Amino acid sequence: MQPDLALRALSYGLIVFLGITLLALSLISIRKENHQGQPVKGMIWFSVAIIGSCAVIVLLAGYAQTARSVVRVTHRVEAVSFGLE
Repeated sequence: MQPDLALRALSYGLIVFLGITLLALSLISIRKENHQGQPVKGMIWFSVAIIGSCAVIVLLAGYAQTARSVVRVTHRVEAVSFGLE
């Protein structure tokens, strides 16, 4: 398996997992609020933390992909400039 494909799959998998967790906890919070009249404490901050984590994961995956692209282009430019290709 290629490393960037594995990194991309793990990144998307982690984002999906965090999204499902956020959705499930939101539904639990809504249900508790309907039955008892009070929401789950800290739900807003937990939601912000999950969304922030997903944003960091996406940015790191994008940065890793960009860094790999730059390395590939650099090697190609070196090969072309020295006439190795």
